This record gives sequence, structure tokens and C-alpha cells, in this order.
Amino acid sequence: MTGHSCLLCAPAQITADMMSTKAFTLVSAVEWELLAGDKERVHIECVECCGKNLYVGTGDCVVYHFLLEERALPTGTATFSATKQLHRHLGFRKPVSELRAASALNRLLVLCDNSITLLNMMSLEPVPSGARIKGAAALALNENPVSGDPFCVEVCIISVKRRTIQLFLVYEDRVQIVREVSTPEQPLAVAVDGHFLCLALTTQYIILNYNTGFSQDLFPYCSEEKRPIVKRIGRQEFLLAGPGGLGMFATVAGISQRAPVHWSENVIGAAICFPYVIALDDEFITVHSMLDQQQKQTLPFKEGHILQDFEGRVIVATSKGVYILVPLPLEKQIQDLLASHRVEEALVLAKGARRNIPKEKFQVMYRRILQQAGFIQFAQLQFLEAKELFRSGQLDVRELISLYPFLLPTSSSFTRSHPPLHEYADLNQLTQGDQEKMAKCKRFLMSYLNEVRSTEVANGYKEDIDTALLKLYAEADHDSLLDLLVTENSCLLTDSAAWLEKHKKYFALGLLYHYNNQDAAAVQLWVNIVNGDIHDSTRSDLYEYVVDFLTYSLDQELVWKYADWVLQKSEEVGVQVFTKRPLDEQQNSFNPDSIITCLKKYPKALVKYLEHLVIDRRLQKEEYHTHLALLYLDKVLQERSGTNSKGVEATETQVKLQHLLQKSDLYRVHILIDRIRGAGLPMESAILHGKLEEHEEALRILVHELQDFSAAEDYCLWRSEGRDPPYRQRLFHTLLAMYLQPGPTAPELAMAAADLLNRHAANFDAARVLQLLPGGWSVQLLRPFLTGAVRNSVHARRTTQVALGLAKSENLIYKYDKMKLKGSSVQLSDKKLCQMCQNPFCEPVFVRYPNGGLVHTHCAASRHTNPSSPGPGTRT
Repeated sequence: MTGHSCLLCAPAQITADMMSTKAFTLVSAVEWELLAGDKERVHIECVECCGKNLYVGTGDCVVYHFLLEERALPTGTATFSATKQLHRHLGFRKPVSELRAASALNRLLVLCDNSITLLNMMSLEPVPSGARIKGAAALALNENPVSGDPFCVEVCIISVKRRTIQLFLVYEDRVQIVREVSTPEQPLAVAVDGHFLCLALTTQYIILNYNTGFSQDLFPYCSEEKRPIVKRIGRQEFLLAGPGGLGMFATVAGISQRAPVHWSENVIGAAICFPYVIALDDEFITVHSMLDQQQKQTLPFKEGHILQDFEGRVIVATSKGVYILVPLPLEKQIQDLLASHRVEEALVLAKGARRNIPKEKFQVMYRRILQQAGFIQFAQLQFLEAKELFRSGQLDVRELISLYPFLLPTSSSFTRSHPPLHEYADLNQLTQGDQEKMAKCKRFLMSYLNEVRSTEVANGYKEDIDTALLKLYAEADHDSLLDLLVTENSCLLTDSAAWLEKHKKYFALGLLYHYNNQDAAAVQLWVNIVNGDIHDSTRSDLYEYVVDFLTYSLDQELVWKYADWVLQKSEEVGVQVFTKRPLDEQQNSFNPDSIITCLKKYPKALVKYLEHLVIDRRLQKEEYHTHLALLYLDKVLQERSGTNSKGVEATETQVKLQHLLQKSDLYRVHILIDRIRGAGLPMESAILHGKLEEHEEALRILVHELQDFSAAEDYCLWRSEGRDPPYRQRLFHTLLAMYLQPGPTAPELAMAAADLLNRHAANFDAARVLQLLPGGWSVQLLRPFLTGAVRNSVHARRTTQVALGLAKSENLIYKYDKMKLKGSSVQLSDKKLCQMCQNPFCEPVFVRYPNGGLVHTHCAASRHTNPSSPGPGTRT
């Protein structure tokens, strides 16, 4: 290669900055020597490529045919070698202006000297018929034909006639004009799609529907200042050279669905190789993305004047040589962008590649790209973006976990993806030992694992995820560690236990043991913490937690093993192991007698447990009630020893004792009376005498020893509760008689008697009371009693009258029924049977029931003496 070889050998002239993308490589296809042969001058005017066939038209009216051979290189690019097949001089003195191949017809359309000639694509011989189109200044093929005839191509020409476009059908050996269209100005360039023409006129671009005649102005431009470009880039879409160095996209509807690309003001030609727009000016080839409109690559290329694309192959040419822009594989371009950490551009390019790659292959590729992009964002601490990319790319989360040393379980079989998704060995390398960055990365992983552990992302990897999460929580002393362990999890026991022990998370280790059904190990660990053998301040109430844990444990052996320990720490709290157990388990698993035996060494706990049996569970067993009463009594006596019992306010235990003595009927009264005698507990003595129905003794203690008149009244009410009125009357009369006895305290007792009568008038026989009262008492003193007594008497009399009236009414009804029965006749024959014994009547003597049934007199008599025997009725 001679004078023009510098076009490919000037890397120093590349002006693209470091952010450029290497999307294409420029390789030679036809060198000047191959084209010129022994000629001194050859000037390339136009090119056409169809498959492996490359055609070159020159300024001396020659058409050359070359065969292109492509050889792929390991780098993803390719080289081309051209073999010259034929060349033909067309017989004109003008240059070849344009070449268009119609492979379906095996024809090459050649525009030369305003005439389109049809040549055979292989032999370059003109068609025998000599068919041609005359008066053509430019031509375009309709790649979206409307004729529907597969044996012709539709050709649009700019006619040499002013302001005229002509449309032809070209067959193998003939041409046929189908339409002539007038334009408002002289057309300079044309592209066609279906019925639509996109025209560059003298001052503007327009869209023209030649079928309807409707035209749509697009935008103005000055043809004197720049060369127009009109190129069809897809179905019903065109690319135009607009003002201000813009490459404008326009649809047949006259609108733009893509943002314009910025190219040179001096652009000569344009081509499309999705997703790129390629532009040529005097010095450079520039590559622009249709996806984000950015310039991606700049290639120095001087003296270029031809740029065209042929079914994805982009060809550029100078006047002396033909070159091919070989696109790098999109995946390599994307990887290069990712390697430069240009994530957004890589993703945009990857999305745009969807149309060129089979669906399944694209999905696999795109997922991997998303994952790579995620790691790039992760390395830049852009965690929100990284998380979204990981999720969208369906990242195997173990790829991320494996960056963190020791987080994956030792039993994990995971190996990293190959080729690798990132360049980092581990987190230390990624953060270069920066502790703050490392902490941020760990916080992100905590958050991410917590989010994905319950989603499909975790399927198959739950053990790895939960174990890693546990390790992160433990290392960071995170509150969520306990939440993880008390809910459903898949933490591996061996790895997790060693890690928790390393970080002194002994309480959490106990929870892990418990989750893995090793309760004995869990409790022993917690006991060691409470005893101070090991240190863990996670819970200040760990002792109470252990008690609660044992309370709900179903392992009886475990509960008995640690029963002494919890009771030694605190009898009141420790006994809850037995008292707060679920009721069904208490009834079926733990024998109260065994528990009582265990608690004999712990008096406070024993009292609590007996209270639980007697008061909470209401067990009706004499020994529990007696035992509890004796324990209460012992404590009361202990509390009162050494103090003057008189005037001392009752302690809490004494109140409990009195309540138990009153409410329970199951304890042994005589044992308690013997223990209380002489102990200075008059109230308790009175209650016990009451239980023995020794009311006079009980009331004597209350009235004369305690002088507690209110308690005496309450005693009468308590002991008569649920008994008949006469019983209650006897109690109150006994108390009244005691009040009215003569003695040194007679005045106080007299007042108590008056109060008793006035408050409980209904519980006295007024007539008896009046006989007992001293004659000197005034009516005013006993007014409430007398009023109540009169009211009760009147009420009783009226109630009796009502009852008598009702009885008389009922008697009258019976008499009426009897009269009715006597007034009706009864027929008796030897065929009539007794309804009780089913035997016939032998005598005219019988008993008749209200329902009309007849029975023998002796049968009726036997029924009255044996009420359970069947009968025809209840009344006779």
C-alpha cells in the first residue's frame, strides 16, 4: 500500500478521550494496487456490496467485481481479502455514479451518464434486451416494496427533468415506469419506504406520500452550504443531516422518535450499524450511539468520500481504496465499558443489543452484565444501585458473600463464577484495608441478606445466607442476632456455634442450641453466665429468662436437674418453674406431691406452690389445705414472737390465714385449734370454733375478747351464708342475747345491740326481740328496727294472703275439673282392658285418670305405693 496507507496507521492522531469506546476496527478490503493493476490512475466513485460480492465503480466508467473472503480473529475482529473476478467498461466517458445490486433478479443497476443500465451480477454483461432507464440523476431502491411482485424491484429516481421523481418496476430484462411525481423544489437526494419518499429539496427536507400526494415538511436546510444526507435506517424511519451538525431521525409521520446525534458540521456520509450511527467527514469517521446519543469512537480517516452500510456491513472508501469497519462483538464492547467502570453506558448498550441476539442467549448475557455492573457499583460503595443490579441480575448471593472472608460455611461447596464477575479476591483487597469502607460493606451485606433470605433468591442457599448473616450480626454486636435465632432459620450449627463462641455471644449460642433441640446445652450455658463463670451482658434478666424457659420446657429431666439451682437463686422466682407451667402439663406431667417433697427445703417456695394448688388450681385435697394453713400459722407465730399481740395490726400472712380458714372447708380444724390454743390469735380461734358450729364460743371471743362488734356481725353473716332463714335467725339471736347480758361492759354492749337490731332487722323475730329488750329502751332508739320489723310483718302477711289466694284459686280449678269428670259417663264391658296390667275388668269397680284411662283399683293402689311403675296419668 502506498500513498494512502497512512489512513490506517495513525493511532497518534486519535483525538478520542479516555472515555471512548472501541466499537469498530478499520481494515482494508481492496487496496489500490489490486484495483489499478497497470493503470496509473484509478478514482473510486461508488461501491456496492451484496453478500461476498463487492462492486466498485470508477471515474473512467469501469465496474469491478471482487469476491470478499472474511477471516475471524481471536480478538473478535476480522480481516478481509478481496479477489478480483471481472471488470467491464460501460462504453461511456463519464464516471460510474451509483451501483445497486438486486440479488433476487441477479442484476446490478449501474447509474452512469444519467442512464441506469442492467448488468448480470456475475458476468457483468448487459441484459440482452438492452433495457435501461434514461434521464436519472440519482436512484434509490424501495426496500419495503408495495407491488407484491417477487420478480421485480421498485426503483425510485431523481429525474433530470426539473422537480420530478419517477418510480419504476425493474424486471430481469425490462423496466416499467409506474409513477411520476412532481415536487415543490428540485430534489437533490431521495430515500424510499413503501409509498413514502423522504426528499432533500433545495431548501428543506420533506416526507411525501406518492400514493396520496400528501406531503409533510420536516425542517429547512441550505443545500448550498452542505451536502444533504437522506438514508433509510429501518421500517418507516430515516436519518437526515440536519442544521447545526445534527443527525436527525424522522418517521414517515414527520416526527422524531429518537433524540438527534451530534456529528460534524462537514459530514459527507452516514451509515447505520445498530446500535450505532457512523458519520464521515473530511478527516474522521465518528461513531455515535443511537441509545444515548453520545459519540463513542473517533477514527482518523482522511480523503474519505464514500460511507455506506450493506446488510450490517459498513464500507468506507477513498478515491484509491476500499475499507471495512468491522464491529467488535457487542459483548466485548460491553465488557470493555464495564472494565472502564462505565456502568450506565454498558447497560444501555446491553439493552440495545436485545434485537440482535436470540432471546435465551441475551437473557443469560444480560443477567451476567447486570451482575458485573452490580459489583462495580458495590466496589464504589454505591450500595442502592448495586442492590438493584444484583436483584435484577438474579445474582447467586454466595458470589457476594464469598468476598467476605470466613462468612461462607466451611461445608459450602460454592465456587465463584468463571469467568469471574469482578477482579477482587476479597473485601480486604476491595477496600484496601480501609476499616470504615469495610464496615459500610458489611452493613450493606447485612441489609441485603436480611432482605433476600425470605425470597426466591435464597432458594437452595438458605444455610449459607443465614449462617453468613449470623456471623455478621455477631461480629457487629447487632440487635437482630437474637431475632434471627428465635425465628425460623437455617444457620449451620457447627460454623455458627464456633463463631458465636469466638465473639463471646454465649446467650445467642444458647438460643442456637435451643433451636437445634439441644436444650440441655443451652440451659447449662445460661446457668454459667448467671453464675459468672463466663461473661455475656446481653440480658440483665437472664436468671428470670432461664426460669421462664424451664417453665415452658417439656423436658421433665431438664426441669428437675435445674430446679434446685433456680430455687437457690430465688425461692419466690424459682418456684414459677412449677406454678406457671401450662395447666394441661401440670396435670399430666408433674406430680404435686413430688414437687412438694422437692420444695421442703425452700419454705417460701413451698408456700407459693401450695397457694398455687389451693387458690389458683382449687385442688380439693385436705392435706394441701391443712399444710398451707399450718405454714401460714407457723409464719404468723414467728412474726408475732417477742411482740405484744394486743393491738398489733394483722400482717399479710395473718390476713391470708384468716381468709383460708374462712373459705376452705377441707383443712383439719382440730389440728389447727390445738396449735392456736394459747397463741394469742382470737380471730383465728373464733373462725375455727365457727367451723365446728360452736357459735357461742366464737361469738364470745369476738364480743368479749376482741370487742370487735363489726366482726361479730360479719361472723353471723358468714356462717349463715347459704343456710335457711331460721339458721341465720338463731345466729343473730345468739349474738343479741350476748349483747344483752349484764356485766361491766353492759352500756357498750347495749349500744352494739341497738346497732345490730337497726342494721339487721330482717334477721330477727320481732316478737322475741321485744320480750328480750329492757323496758327502759326508747322507741326512738329502735326506730329503724321497729320500722323494718313492721314492714317485714306487713310484707309477710301480704305475701301469705297472696299465696292463700293462689291456693284457693288452684283448688277451685281442681274442683271444676272434678265436676266435669263426674258429669261424663263411662262405659265398662268385659272387653275393656286395664291400661296398667292389660287384663279385662271382672267387676264394675275401677279408677279413672284425667286422660280417660281406666285401671283396676288394685293396680292404681300399687302405682301409688311404687311411683316408678308405669301408669296412664299422674292425677286421679
